[in-house]
Amino acid sequence: MNTTRLNITLPISLDNDINRYAKELNQKKSHIIASALDMYFDYLDLKEAEKRLKSNEPTLTLDEMRKELGL
Repeated sequence: MNTTRLNITLPISLDNDINRYAKELNQKKSHIIASALDMYFDYLDLKEAEKRLKSNEPTLTLDEMRKELGL
């Protein structure tokens, strides 16, 4: 996996939580942060899907989608 180095500023309380979990789980802080962001982005994806569902925009059935895509 390709990585990038970030320089971020966090509240001390979050840094304390990250340090505590990293020590407890015997994982690097970067892994804890990356995992938390992955989970948060999954949450945002869900919220966006719910928003789209509530917008009453037209939807396609699976068969309609396959036909439209030529599958």
